[in-house]
Amino acid sequence: MLPGKLVKMANEIGAFFEADPEPARAQAGVADHLRRFWDPRMRRELLGWLDSNDGDGLSPMVRAALVAHRARLG
Repeated sequence: MLPGKLVKMANEIGAFFEADPEPARAQAGVADHLRRFWDPRMRRELLGWLDSNDGDGLSPMVRAALVAHRARLG
């Protein structure tokens, strides 16, 4: 899948969870959604994008969720 599409989809998930007033809980929600509903290959590609491009285009919420919950997503 194209990284741009994964970034767009991840940002849409992040936008949903940004309504949560507790950032740590929102980040956990993003990570949980990615873990439960995304194929492992999609998660690896998104994490690879974070590593190789410093997560260019990812929202701060999604970037923080990926960094904080990387072990659960990898």
